[in-house]
Amino acid sequence: MTYTNGEIWGLIALLGLGTYLIRFSFLGLIGDRKLPDWVLRHLRYTPVAVLPGLVAPLVLWPEATGGALDPARLLAALATLGVAWWRGNLLWGVAAGVTVLVAVEQLV
Repeated sequence: MTYTNGEIWGLIALLGLGTYLIRFSFLGLIGDRKLPDWVLRHLRYTPVAVLPGLVAPLVLWPEATGGALDPARLLAALATLGVAWWRGNLLWGVAAGVTVLVAVEQLV
């Protein structure tokens, strides 16, 4: 199925409007109000739930290897998890993961 330029720009405009309305509903309508404690407690877990969903496909089915499992990426992910848990700091974990990934790729 082919789309005309007008249809493509219409879809882009509708998706942009939808994204704006979703963000406005949270930030614009209730942004100046105090949220209940139970909502704030649940919002703390949002990054913990989203980040693994973004990273797992990059580790298990990396595009760089054509979707094949890559030991370098697995080791980097394990280093990231281990150091972040041990140090209690995500940035230290990310630094360890990048270091392991670069080191293993240079060795192989």
